[in-house]
Amino acid sequence: MESKNLADFPRPVHHRIPNFKGSHLAGQNIKELEAFGRTQEIKVDPDKPLEGVRLLALQSRKTLLVPTPRLRTGLFNRIVPPPGAGKDVLRACATAQGVRNYSVPIGLDASVLVDMVVVGSVAVSEQGWRLGKGEGYADLEYAMMVAMGAVREETPVVTIVHDCQVVPIPEALLEEHDLTVDYVLTPTRVIRTGCQRPKPRGITWSKISPEMLRRIPVLRDLRRQEQQAGKDVALRGELLHPCATTPSRLHGAGCPPTTTATVHVGGLPAGARVGELKRALREHGAAPLRLAWQGPGPPAVLSYRDQASAERAVACLQALHLGTSRLCVELAEPPGDKGAASLGVLPTLDRPQQAHDWPREPPEGCSLE
Repeated sequence: MESKNLADFPRPVHHRIPNFKGSHLAGQNIKELEAFGRTQEIKVDPDKPLEGVRLLALQSRKTLLVPTPRLRTGLFNRIVPPPGAGKDVLRACATAQGVRNYSVPIGLDASVLVDMVVVGSVAVSEQGWRLGKGEGYADLEYAMMVAMGAVREETPVVTIVHDCQVVPIPEALLEEHDLTVDYVLTPTRVIRTGCQRPKPRGITWSKISPEMLRRIPVLRDLRRQEQQAGKDVALRGELLHPCATTPSRLHGAGCPPTTTATVHVGGLPAGARVGELKRALREHGAAPLRLAWQGPGPPAVLSYRDQASAERAVACLQALHLGTSRLCVELAEPPGDKGAASLGVLPTLDRPQQAHDWPREPPEGCSLE
């Protein structure tokens, strides 16, 4: 697109959903879709080549939802033009700056039912296979909408691209979490893909990294909801024991002793409850196999399957707080050949602890105040 001068501002188009000359013309083709005429709520990604569709949605008095950039502050913003807004104001509302200036956030508890989804693409095939930038946000946004009941199986998905972006894509490149499209709109064509490949049926937690979970608060909220519903929410690279996938079995009661690495959490404030600590661990994506804690004083001990899992937990918990108290989180020293801890068996909170193979004093350089 760059070499043939098909790209449009912002340039260069590398590492982004490319804007292209004729994007507004391609967007106008959405009016040819019968589904667009019936649409009341439409979700359109914030990419530059979709600006024309956002404007058309506002001019058609449809409810326009736009994902928050990188999902940092939530899932959706609803664009709310000022009363009596004319075409120039609506055009401003459809821009990236307008999305920031004329929007209100939509929470997970809001009643949202999206009638059409419009996404950007780097490449797409006539069969509906789609490739994005490789970061997975469009796929994740759709999966999150499924999780909150905001889309149905029959909700059409549309992408808008230049004709040169319509290319053969091997289906073997797709995974179950990848979003496919039903319509491809270009400046010269309206392609009905007839795609029968199932769209994501929810969040594939095994594809979510602890780092992504840390960056996206709304994703942590959804994970907590699904964990409470008893679903498997183990993250990518996180080898949770089957007994530890639901809150009721967080302590690992009845599980075989497979723990080989532990993490110490110090600085727990007086009056803190184990439920608060468990909730904080889940919200940071670091639920352990077992948790042992005598209450304020000695550190809590989190037990993980292996050293890699423990190290990931420490990385996720560096900003851990209970109330106003920032907690100190460190890997435990590998235990020697003594007591239950050396066998990877740590007592649960259901009975008093007998062995203490972790420091009773704060680790060097870590204040517990």
